[in-house]
Amino acid sequence: MPFHIAWRILMHQKGRTVLALGGIFIAILLIFVELGFFIAVPQGGMLIYDHMRFDLLVSSNKYIFQAESWQFPRARLDEVGKNAGVAQMSPVYLGGAKWQDPGGGLRLDIAVIGLDPKARLFAVPEVDSQLEVLDRPDTVLVDSQTRPIFGQLQAGRAVDINGKRVTIGGQYDLGTGFLGLGVVLASEATFFRLFPTRRPEAVNLGLVALKPGADPDQVARELRAALPNDTQIFTRPELSSHEVSFWTTRTGTGLIFGSGLVVAFIVGIMVLFQTLATQITRQLPQFATLKAIGYSSAFLNAIVLIEAVLVMVIAFVPALAAAIGIYSVIRVQTLLPVNMTAALLGGVFATTLLMSGISAFLSLGRLRRADPAEIF
Repeated sequence: MPFHIAWRILMHQKGRTVLALGGIFIAILLIFVELGFFIAVPQGGMLIYDHMRFDLLVSSNKYIFQAESWQFPRARLDEVGKNAGVAQMSPVYLGGAKWQDPGGGLRLDIAVIGLDPKARLFAVPEVDSQLEVLDRPDTVLVDSQTRPIFGQLQAGRAVDINGKRVTIGGQYDLGTGFLGLGVVLASEATFFRLFPTRRPEAVNLGLVALKPGADPDQVARELRAALPNDTQIFTRPELSSHEVSFWTTRTGTGLIFGSGLVVAFIVGIMVLFQTLATQITRQLPQFATLKAIGYSSAFLNAIVLIEAVLVMVIAFVPALAAAIGIYSVIRVQTLLPVNMTAALLGGVFATTLLMSGISAFLSLGRLRRADPAEIF
């Protein structure tokens, strides 16, 4: 019966209810968008790492994030290889270069990742199938999500990178993360031709694969004790935690999208509170009548709570549909991995229920005025 009464109250003045639904729809949609960005930005920082084969990452002690990894002596990897649990250690070189068509035109920033193709560092099918191509002199593989401004990325096209002529050997599908608008893979020999001032003795990252059965945490502790303090060791969970912390606390991501979440949450509560409070004020004699004929305060409170939940759930459905559409646009335009996951969906739905509960609680003060002795 409380559900029936709550529904009748909402349908009594459809115009006001539709306006309330519109305001709450916007609030829920904002929560979806803000939370989607808040989650996706750190995932974007981990995008390339998530598709690389390693158990431990060796980096400079000045490491900030992937595009600002700094360098450390390659000799440190030789020391890493002395650990009994290490199966393979592979250097990775990162460099920012200029891409230009041989005929001239724009000089565009592009990130270059230098590696040994035989180490098979990328768990990406298109890379694994083109390792021989990558090993050819002056040949690169281009990420298929490199922006269209770079032109056609078909195999066989010649381009200039840092003024050196190279040939596109093929494409792979991964994503550029936060390395820039475009990314290419190059063998070590090609990398050092493109960056003649760089020396193999200074590497950006070291990928360490462990032997079967080796404990990453234990090996990491042993390596930290053995290596000088100019390097640091990350296990995969530690690296993920570092990236999340960096993007949410040391950049504008946490402030912008975190504060946006709070604002959307408060707006949703206030819109629903005003709707409920107005409905209660207009229906006060009816609530007083119910109390006069014997219905308890708990029964009346249940009506208000059901009203709040109904409005939130009704607004949630179109907000979800709109969010899915917006997510697809964001993925295309920004290449961020903004996806509607079950955890995200459940989190936003739980948030909307919390909003409805808080709004209902705040509006119950108006309901206490439904005293039959005063109204009649």
